[in-house]
Amino acid sequence: MSSKNYDSEIAAFIRAKGITRCPTACVAPTQASGSAADREALRQRAERLESKRRQQANQAWVRATAVA
Repeated sequence: MSSKNYDSEIAAFIRAKGITRCPTACVAPTQASGSAADREALRQRAERLESKRRQQANQAWVRATAVA
């Protein structure tokens, strides 16, 4: 399939399915800068996720080193 045909097939698929953005782009942080409130919300989310990760790692460590 030529590049032109490939591009037209993709464009037809997007028109038919109504896709407006790449789903994988919504998963990871972007280079764009959002509002101060958005940045704060993202920072708080990152802190919650890191706290949860640390708790799980600590629990795994306790289970692994527990004396039976």
